[in-house]
This record gives sequence, structure tokens and C-alpha cells, in this order.
Amino acid sequence: MIAETYAVIWYLLVGVLLAGYAVLDGFDLGVGGLHLLARGDRDRRVFLNAIGPFWDGNQVWLVTGGGALFAAFPHVYATAFSGFYVAFILLLFMLIFRGVSIHVRSLRAGAAWRSFWDWAFSVSSLLASLLIGVALGNVAWGVPLTAGFRYQGDLWQQIHPYTVLTGLLVVAMFLMHGAIYLVLKTEGELNARVRTWVRPTIIAFIMLYVVVTMATLLYLPHMADPFREQPLLFLLPAFSVLAIANIPREVHHGREFRAFLSSAVAMLLLLALFGVGMFPELIHARPDPALSMTLHNAASSTKTLQTMLIMAAIGMPLVVAYTFHIYRVFQGKVKLDSMSY
Repeated sequence: MIAETYAVIWYLLVGVLLAGYAVLDGFDLGVGGLHLLARGDRDRRVFLNAIGPFWDGNQVWLVTGGGALFAAFPHVYATAFSGFYVAFILLLFMLIFRGVSIHVRSLRAGAAWRSFWDWAFSVSSLLASLLIGVALGNVAWGVPLTAGFRYQGDLWQQIHPYTVLTGLLVVAMFLMHGAIYLVLKTEGELNARVRTWVRPTIIAFIMLYVVVTMATLLYLPHMADPFREQPLLFLLPAFSVLAIANIPREVHHGREFRAFLSSAVAMLLLLALFGVGMFPELIHARPDPALSMTLHNAASSTKTLQTMLIMAAIGMPLVVAYTFHIYRVFQGKVKLDSMSY
């Protein structure tokens, strides 16, 4: 019973870390996806500097989440990173390209130089978002596993209509989050133009949300089992819809920060729906669900989970404190100066 309790705690902690990454890095991936819509060099520099102080710190949450997954559920880590090796390498290259683009884009004044890195920044942001969504779709849909947790498949088997839909859903979600963040960080004519992007991104997100939900209920009945067993959980999608509906209302009334919080809450609730639907599985097996990787058969030893929990109790407050501090220091509208990107 003690071992199961620790496994559940780490299931939640890994989920919290990955959700934190989605919310924090989601807006700068969204800003990257919207980057090419900016008119002129100055507006694009505003976009880069809106995320400049935060993007690398946001990725700490991904690294921490991956480390927690490795320590708490090593079999899942090994299977996921070997089975999805090509996809994860592509994701890594996209994240590297984004970082390089941000740093070198303004080092030269040439139009061709800056245009190349603008495209690299935007395309890598969109592809990274798509790959994250495709990975989540595969985890839910199920992958071919053997009795030894060995993955039997390739990249092309990971790309099918359901995973493409989940990938597009994540892209739309990040674009919505990024557009709202830009409303928060810009001013003047640029702010007025960015505001017009919020509604289309919300509409795209809602349409894909509905389509993916219908596809999930039709083809992945195991994701709905926890909700049938505990009807109180239906409050999660209800609150998610309310959070999404509140976003345009807050933007209309000029309450950009509240709109951004509503977007973050909507994302967290969507990821909570995913986590509840998967519980207690970490990777669903198809065609034989009995081979699925769960918190019961893929967790580390109780001693390891106990030790890691002590380390998490020390380290996580530091990560949260750093994140809070950096956002507090760089709050407010973007102002370009000689030190800007």
C-alpha cells in the first residue's frame, strides 16, 4: 500500500511538472508560431523580447519533468525515449533551432539574415508544438508493446489521424496562449493588431477540442472510464469550458492578465482531463491493453521514490521561486533598448 501511495504521488508530480512546462513554455511556443504575422523588424523584435527573459527558464520545467520521469518510472522513460527516438530527436532539434534563432537573429542587420532566422524561429516553434501533441496522442491511443515493455514500431506508425488531431490541438492551444500573452506584453498599434488574433485562435482551439473529444470518446473508451466511475469528475470539462469562455470577455474589458490566467487555467484543466483519463496508465498498449505501462508495473522501488520525494521537496520550491522572481522582475510592457534582441 505504501509503494502504491508513493507511485501515485509521483504520477501527480510528473504531471504537475509537465503541465507547468506546457503552460510556461506554451506561450513562448505560441509567440513563435505567430512571429511571422508581425509587420516589420521592430514588431518582430518586440515579440522576441516579450519571451526573451523567460524561454530558457521555462524549459527547465521540461528537463525537470524528464528527470522525474526517469527516476520515478524508468521503464516508461526507457520505452518512450527508445520507441519515440526519432520524434524526440526532431523535437530536440526544433527546440535548439528556437534558442539559436532568438540569440543570433538580431546580430546582423541584413534583411536576408533576419528573414532566415525569423522563419527558423516560427517553423521550429510550430513543429515543436505539433510533435508534443503527436506524442501525447500516441500515449493515449496506444503503441505496440511486448511483455518486456519493448516498443515494436516506427515513426510512421506514430503518425495517424488521431495523433495528427492531437498535434493540431496543441498547436492551436499554444497559439491561443501566445496571442493572449502578446496582448499582455505589447502596446499601441501593435497591441490593437494582436488583440484581433485572440478570437481566431480561440475558435480554432475550441473546434479542435470538440473534434478530439469526440474522437477520444469514439475510439478510446478507456479514457472515459474514470469519468463514468466518478461522475464528479465531469466538473473538469465544465470548468474548462468556462475558463475558455472567460478569455475573450477579459480581453474585451482590457484585463489582459486575467485573460492570460484564464488561458493558463484552461490548459491546466485540459491536461488534467488527459491525466485523469489515462490513470493509472502512463503508456497505453495496443492491441493488448494488458501490456500497458502503469504506475503499478513501471515504478521504481519504494526506497527510490521516497528518496526522490525528499529531493523534490527541496528542489521544487527553488524552481517555483525562481520562476516567480523572474516573471516579477520582467513584468510589464516590452520596451526595446540597446540590450534588446
